[in-house]
Amino acid sequence: MIVDRFKSWLAHPLTRGLDLDDPLTTQLRRQIIQGKPALRQVYQEWYETIVRSLPTGDEPVLEVGSGAGFLRDFIPGLITSEIFPGPDTQIVLDATRLPFADGVFRAIVMIDVLHHISQPRDFFAQASRCVRVGGALIMVEPWVSTWSKLIYRRFHHEPFRPEAMEWEFPPAGPLSGANGALPWILFLRDRDQFEKEFPCWEIRMIKPGLPFRYLASGGVSMRSLLPAAAFDHLRRLEHRLEPWMGKWAMFAEIILVKR
Repeated sequence: MIVDRFKSWLAHPLTRGLDLDDPLTTQLRRQIIQGKPALRQVYQEWYETIVRSLPTGDEPVLEVGSGAGFLRDFIPGLITSEIFPGPDTQIVLDATRLPFADGVFRAIVMIDVLHHISQPRDFFAQASRCVRVGGALIMVEPWVSTWSKLIYRRFHHEPFRPEAMEWEFPPAGPLSGANGALPWILFLRDRDQFEKEFPCWEIRMIKPGLPFRYLASGGVSMRSLLPAAAFDHLRRLEHRLEPWMGKWAMFAEIILVKR
């Protein structure tokens, strides 16, 4: 009861009470990102990581689940997509049925999307087809740690089930359906199985991190918990904690490269 009241108080006024799966919620979240300097900085850091990780080449880059983000400001010619129409969505699509030719992309990029895909095997089969050899799948996703299990299970609106034995989960709405632990399950707990089923993907990098700043910013759903002046201190603290991110990380930067 106390936790529920606290979560209600923390809810951002712009999206409080709105249906997560309503496209209007995603549009309002863009306003939230733009209105929070600390949160915008987190997204900028993620985008800079994605840009640095992109393979060279002239082929286009596809963003799956563009949502409320602004990655187009960082990647010229980026193809944005979402599962429902939006003002900045170029293509409406289902990630498990990508409507593109074989080998057309040098990269597919996603932020906070993979853990919403209820049939991940279908998605990886499609990504394997659409990304050229030497291309990449670049993601930022929730991660499992001692700290993140406490936060995601108690204070986050999405399901978070590290104990799930299956990769799949029941389909639901595009945002309400999820298992926040899915990336950790695929690329750490069940890594051997993933590599057996998808040998064309080399898991090039997994970098867990960001235990505090996204949370303190309130993310796209909550009020900010700290003044902007505190975030430089949090960044330095996160840097010092890098050797122990197995216990503290809330997100991970993940890069797969197609063999």
